[in-house]
Amino acid sequence: MQVSIACTEHNLKSRNGEDRLLSKQSSAAPNVVNAARAKFRTVAIIARSLGTFTPQHHISLKESTAKQTGMKYRNLGKSGLRVSCLGLGTWVTFGGQISDEVAERLMTIAYESGVNLFDTAEVYAAGKAEVILGSIIKKKGWRRSSLVITTKLYWGGLKGSLQRLQLEYVDVVFANRPDSNTPMEEIVRAMTHVINQGMAMYWGTSRWSAMEIMEAYSVARQFNMIPPVCEQAEYHLFQREKVEVQLPELYHKIGVGAMTWSPLACGIISGKYGNGVPESSRASLKCYQWLKERIVSEEGRKQQNKLKDLSPIAERLGCTLPQLAVAWCLRNEGVSSVLLGSSTPEQLIENLGAIQVLPKMTSHVVNEIDNILRNKPYSKKDYRS
Repeated sequence: MQVSIACTEHNLKSRNGEDRLLSKQSSAAPNVVNAARAKFRTVAIIARSLGTFTPQHHISLKESTAKQTGMKYRNLGKSGLRVSCLGLGTWVTFGGQISDEVAERLMTIAYESGVNLFDTAEVYAAGKAEVILGSIIKKKGWRRSSLVITTKLYWGGLKGSLQRLQLEYVDVVFANRPDSNTPMEEIVRAMTHVINQGMAMYWGTSRWSAMEIMEAYSVARQFNMIPPVCEQAEYHLFQREKVEVQLPELYHKIGVGAMTWSPLACGIISGKYGNGVPESSRASLKCYQWLKERIVSEEGRKQQNKLKDLSPIAERLGCTLPQLAVAWCLRNEGVSSVLLGSSTPEQLIENLGAIQVLPKMTSHVVNEIDNILRNKPYSKKDYRS
């Protein structure tokens, strides 16, 4: 049994009608609207507990493709939320590296290319990234139900993020990094509260360990609360362990999916650092001294050599190295969506082209890449075989 609260093209008309109906009702009888939302949430929770997280009865939903743009859509974990397999992130760029005009251009390109997932966080540019994202959505007049908006919290509260975004709700709110000073029950209870209040539809985790995610799920089940549906994790050619070994096990056991970020390793895989650190690059910024140190280190030089060895594979497939790297992330069936971080329209268009490379990522090509990288992690299954 699947309950979808999202944002796929086939349900936009009906959902838009619901938005208008709720808007009329809210002005006349807010209690009725709140009761309806609570009832809907209750049905979703019951449906989720009955079927979504029961692996032996779960029927895998196939990947769907938008005919006009070629964008592919996948379920976020085993939830009913359908997200574009490529999303647009706002870390570093919105409110920092790029102007508001460029940010609007990037969002327009992404949206018109079939991207429905836009990710931000309260800490990005001290909240300015949320402000810019919300302002663009309002200016464009895009149908709210055609968007999947996610944000991440640690220091502040969701109400503050919603005010900056100028939205009534976000689709997913992430607990950004684990909080060792707060009992897990309080975290799960807080996330359950904001969902029941209609401020978010789902919640997930970001940079949590597998053990912490499992604890959150267990607490949610023990106290009849809402468990997380997704973990945001770093994933690229040089960072594989968590997404390829730990998260698949959580997916099959409790339905938690993976939304990954930094597919180009903060630009390391883009190829622009092959001959040092350009002045206009992210690594040249004062607050990214750590990235510069990583690039010029011995390990960084080894990585650049491996990227040079990967270039002939990209050339043979008729794509760029960044496109190969993004498609490599997408080839992982456990990845629901890959968040792109682009600073120019040209870069975004190039990265979106990874969709066309994905069908070329055969087992032979993947093995070729593994032979060059020599960093494939091994799971318990591999050891048993």
